[in-house]
Amino acid sequence: MVDAAVVAVRGEVTREVQPELARFAVTVSARGRDRPGTLERLAERGDAVRALIDGYGTAIERRESGSLLVRPEWKRSGERVAAYHASVTTTVTVVDFTVLGELMLRLADQDQVQISGPWWSLRPASPEFGQARRAAIDEAIARARDYADALGAEVTGLVELADHGMAAPQPMMLRSGGGHGFAAVDLAAESTPQLDLDPQVQTVHAVVEARFTISAPAALARPS
Repeated sequence: MVDAAVVAVRGEVTREVQPELARFAVTVSARGRDRPGTLERLAERGDAVRALIDGYGTAIERRESGSLLVRPEWKRSGERVAAYHASVTTTVTVVDFTVLGELMLRLADQDQVQISGPWWSLRPASPEFGQARRAAIDEAIARARDYADALGAEVTGLVELADHGMAAPQPMMLRSGGGHGFAAVDLAAESTPQLDLDPQVQTVHAVVEARFTISAPAALARPS
């Protein structure tokens, strides 16, 4: 009994899709000669920032406090403290991009506040990943049928289907042009200007490897 002929192919798809999330960081700072007063001002400014962010309701998916820094500034001689510096950074995740520019500039207009970002991304469980995988499988099937047709045969079954290389989850998301769509800002204007931020396109790449059985190639049976 002769084993069925097998064709091995790779299906690969690259898609450009719109981001689903935008993240940015807001850092609140305070400086003073005594530590309690410095921390009190930091807390007040942090509360004001959180209140402003929460005022945007469902446009904000979450805010997460990050690093807290409190450090003394010593005089040049000895160990006497000249001042204290304190800062806290909060990461904000936005799902409504229409308010993103306004929110970032309003925050940057607060006292002793620095903004950086945004960083655009898809959700880890975005359906775009599954759609890319299915498209890669469709590409593999189409390629196998092309090879089979060239041999005068037909695809008859699937032997194996695997992620490319089996080394990392597929698909993988690539970001082009760097992660920042907006530079660090520190503003002190009387009125907040308007700013429209264009979402950064995300690239989704899926690769699969497949082996299919095919019927006896008619092309090989023809006389030369």
